[in-house]
Order: sequence, then structure tokens, then C-alpha cells
Amino acid sequence: MESRAGVSKQDIREQIWDYMESQNLADFPRPVHHRIPNFKGSYLACQNIKDLEVFARTQEVKVDPDKPLEGVRLLALQSKKTLLVPTPRLRTGLFNRITPPPGATKDILRKCATSQGVRNYSIPVGLDARVLVDLVVVGSVAVSEKGWRIGKGEGYADLEYAMMVSMGAVSHGTPVVTIVHDCQVVDIPEVLLEDHDLTVDYILTPTRVIATGCERPKPTGIAWSKISSEMMGKIPILRSLHYREQQAGKHVTLQDEHRCLQETRSQQTAPPSTVRRPRDHPQLEPASVRGDHVPSNTVYIGNLPWDTRVSELKRALRELGTAPLRLTWQGPQHRAFLHYQDLASAQQAVSCLQGLSLGTNTLKVALARQQRASDPAGSRAGEPHPGPDLTI
Repeated sequence: MESRAGVSKQDIREQIWDYMESQNLADFPRPVHHRIPNFKGSYLACQNIKDLEVFARTQEVKVDPDKPLEGVRLLALQSKKTLLVPTPRLRTGLFNRITPPPGATKDILRKCATSQGVRNYSIPVGLDARVLVDLVVVGSVAVSEKGWRIGKGEGYADLEYAMMVSMGAVSHGTPVVTIVHDCQVVDIPEVLLEDHDLTVDYILTPTRVIATGCERPKPTGIAWSKISSEMMGKIPILRSLHYREQQAGKHVTLQDEHRCLQETRSQQTAPPSTVRRPRDHPQLEPASVRGDHVPSNTVYIGNLPWDTRVSELKRALRELGTAPLRLTWQGPQHRAFLHYQDLASAQQAVSCLQGLSLGTNTLKVALARQQRASDPAGSRAGEPHPGPDLTI
């Protein structure tokens, strides 16, 4: 199957999904659109992994939870290899280790290889666990014989690999395998590839075993400039890695922060007539904002769950690298205020904390003065109060 010239990644995805459905090559779950597509013959394609020397010598293998990879998960368990499966959308961690019960029968092993088995027969693997993955198996929507891969567009396989690099769980020599239908092997223009895109070393189809010989470098770690604050808020383990790399002195500017820095630099280099000059007191906002005594370097956090502890909020702030100089806690009012060194630090924290959730609540985050100015009822929601509040 050939892809058209001048296409985007999404064009190629739609072409593959449409073709598999129209030719009845797709298998449950259907329709395959917006998925890593399962296909008729996927189990046969999975069997080809037994012919790879890299699988024979593998002790620990990471296999994505996609339906067409079920046969590989079963072979790994039958071969008594350690099987690691990423948690769906990384919501509760990075890996689960599949642990069949002692004396598991073939039927039990088959259940362990399914998505339900991954939930019922697994234990989570933390960041501090000593994990050394010998082989990575990923799903794909499209792949080229050169080893260039396109996923379903959410970036989780690329991110999972980058996180494994950051953990030291894989090296540049760790082989990557994908399993697809023959129709999913297409030409992919190199111009579509980005540095964070994962490439593959082997492609298994029902009829072929393709060694790509791909020399394009794989991701060398997490590209933080591609990570949004919203994604950080949804993936706790990503926040933990961000904090660790920040403590290690690595460059961890997020997508939102990177954009703000670029805008700041463009303002600094703009002609004098286009630059907004600071007032005599740059830490204060214009007098038109009501409540000038609220410091501009204060961040408002609202919609805190009723049972949230201050320690939980402080931990989340540390993990995101946004720990303030002081924190004023107003738990009974479901809010808190974060005090930073200056306005720039406060604005950076607001950007980083967008989308942060505690419990089931998505927190409201804004500069405190902006929050107060938007409260016409005079509830003084943006103003820290003295007295019984806890300042830390």
C-alpha cells in the first residue's frame, strides 16, 4: 500500500484506517479509527517474534497493551520472561509487571495476556524499581521499511520510551519491534519525522519479518519542551520525573514555559516603540485593578477538594518544580495562595500548574490579583486573609 506525496501523519493514519475497514482486514475492536488497529492475522504475525534472536535472549520485555500485541504478551509469559505492560495513558504509573499465579495453566496465561488480565494479574512498578528492558514491542498505525513509525497520534509510545530512557531502563541499543498488517507498511516522508518520534528495528507482519537497519537516533530522553502543563497535570509519574531531572540540573522547560520565554525574548529584542515600559513599581499592576494591596507575585489556587491536605498540595508543587517561597493555606475555603519571589516566577508557576488535578478536582489557577479583579461580587476571593489561615 503506497502513501500519497505531500501528506501529513494524520492523512496516512486515515488512509490506513479506511483501507483496513473497507477491505475487511480489521478485527475486534472495531471500527479501528483512532486506535492502534487490530487486524486479522495478528496472532500469526506475533508468532514471528520467535524467529528473532533478540527475543530468544530477552529476559525482560516491555509490550504495549494494544490488542494486536496480545500474542506477543502470551509468548513472553509462556517463555517465562518478565513482562512489563504500560498503564493505560500512564494514569497510575509507567509499568505493570504481569505476575501469573503459581502453576498457571495455558488458559490462565492467555487471560493474563489480555487487557483484563493486565488489570487482574499485575503489580505496579515504581520509578525506583531496578528495571532493565531488553526488548520493546510497540503497536503502530503505519510504519516504513526504513523503520519510521506513526502511532495513533497521542504520543504515548514515544513518551513511554523517552521515560524509560530517563529511568535508565533502556539504552540506545535496546531493539524496538512493531507488529502490523502488511498493508500498514507504507512509505513515510522523512520530513514528517520529529526528534521525539520512536523508530523501530524490526517489523513483523503475517507474511514478513523486516529488519529495518534504521540508523535514525531514537529519543535520548523526555523532550520537555513538547510536554504541556495539561499533560503534566494528568500524568503523576511525569511530574515526578520532571522534579527529579530539575533537581539534577537538567533543562526541563515545559511547552507553555518555552512559549512564554520565546515571547519574552521577542519583546526584549523588539524596537523600543513596541516595548511596554515598566512603571515605577513593576511589582504592582495598574491602579484600575481593584485591591492593589494584593501582591502581584501571589498565585491563587482554587477548587481544592474538601479533604485535601496541605502536604498533598506541597508535594504536587514540588513535583512540578513550582514550590513557592511561602504558602498561605485556606483549606476550609477550598483555596490556597502561593507567594513567589517576583511576578515572573508567579507567571511561570501559573503556566506550569494549568490542568493540575487533586483527587477528582481540576484546580483553578491564576494570579491572585487577576482572580480578585474578576470577582465583582466583592467576595475577596483573591485576597489572602490574616488570622487563622496557615502560612508555611
